Amino acid sequence: MDLTDVSLALLSAILHAGWNAAVKASRNPAQVMTAQMVLGALLVVPALFFSGLPNFASVGWIAASTVMNVLTVSALLRAYELGGFGLVYPVVRSLAVLMVVPLAALMTGERLAAAGLLGILIISLALVVLAWDAARGKGITRAAMAWTAAAGVGTAAYILCDAQGVRLSGSPWAYGFVVSITNAAAMAWRQRRSGPPWVQVTSHWVLALPIAVAAMGSYLMILWVWSHAPIAPAAALRDTSAIFAVLIAVFWLKEPFTRTRIAAVLLAAAAVPLLRFG
Repeated sequence: MDLTDVSLALLSAILHAGWNAAVKASRNPAQVMTAQMVLGALLVVPALFFSGLPNFASVGWIAASTVMNVLTVSALLRAYELGGFGLVYPVVRSLAVLMVVPLAALMTGERLAAAGLLGILIISLALVVLAWDAARGKGITRAAMAWTAAAGVGTAAYILCDAQGVRLSGSPWAYGFVVSITNAAAMAWRQRRSGPPWVQVTSHWVLALPIAVAAMGSYLMILWVWSHAPIAPAAALRDTSAIFAVLIAVFWLKEPFTRTRIAAVLLAAAAVPLLRFG
């Protein structure tokens, strides 16, 4: 991975952490999630006139990514209710990146050097440290862990679908725009009992609009990286979003910067050059 790929993957992680934290902090996360996805789809519809549609070869991956995305979001929202953001988010991201490594090797023949594998393991360890810090002194139910595990598996699945699909699409922008539209349609269907999508949008658009812009930017950046760079290291860099979520909580929400959190941040920082050169 070159420096541009690393920088964009890290910027994608920052945006991903920010919008996920904003959704979780809202009064109605499911409706805000739906509103931001619908707004994101509306924002990219005009862009399709410039990008065109992705190649037909990517259609199957678009469908698979959409199905896995809505299932993952459903599991993630339920896990947030039962386990809290600080525990669920890092565990989901660490499970995802650990699963992507062997699955990417199986599906694409992608092999990483020892340094790259070490970097991925260090980032996963950093995320586990964050989850452990969040879980200390709290009773974590089996249901919370089950939904968290389901979200981690789903995340790994849609990462691989997107990485495969974008390489066949002919354009990461066209692929990203179409998937954003199909994801929004699927999420609106999932939330149909909460009312029509336009009602959810009009009720939450003030919060949902900046979240939609951040989510779209994060997604398009990582798609561009996956269109040519190794899947697993890029996914691991993006999954440092949990580290950035901690920094957001410390500097924006004024939460304590504990020794455990400092250790997790330092571990993640040490892994970046390994992924860059590994």
